[in-house]
Amino acid sequence: MLTQYAVATPLRADDMTITKSKLPITLLAGLSLVGGLAGCSATVAEDPAPPAPPVETEPDAGGDAGASGSYTDGTYSAAGEYQAPSGTETVDVTVTLAGGFITAVTVVGESEDAQARGYQERFSSGIGAVVVSKGIDEIQVDKVGGSSLTGAGFNTAIEAIKAEAAS
Repeated sequence: MLTQYAVATPLRADDMTITKSKLPITLLAGLSLVGGLAGCSATVAEDPAPPAPPVETEPDAGGDAGASGSYTDGTYSAAGEYQAPSGTETVDVTVTLAGGFITAVTVVGESEDAQARGYQERFSSGIGAVVVSKGIDEIQVDKVGGSSLTGAGFNTAIEAIKAEAAS
C-alpha cells in the first residue's frame, strides 16, 4: 500500500513575509497583549511594617490569685475525667510549678480498655513537649500524640491544680 503525503510549500518567497501594511497592526496587537497581561500581574508590596512589640503587664498585686497568675511553687496532682467510647475514663496528672510555669508533667491513664489505654499512653508520651516551660494559665490542650479525647481529662485536672496552687 502506498501512502501519499502532501506538503505545502510557498509558491514565492514573499508569500511568507508580513507586508508593510500588516506590520503596524501586528505590533499594536502584540503590545496590547503585553500591556493587558502586565495589568493582571501581581504587584510587589513594599516591606511590611514590623510587628508591634508584645505588651507586657504587671500582675495585679491584690485580688484573685488565679486571675493574676500567682501560684505557689510546688508539685501538684489531680485527676481528670473525660468521656470516651469505652465510657468515663480518668487520667492522673502531676505537674511541678515554678513561677507559674510548668517545669515537669506526668500523666498516668487508668483505663482498663485496651484502646483507651493506648491513647492515654500516646498522650502521656507527648504532653511534656506541649506544656513544659509554658505558663499554667496558657495551657489548654486538645489533640496530643493522636489522642483527641484524653486532653479533656487533662484540662480538667489542670483546672483543679490551678485552684489548689492559687490558694
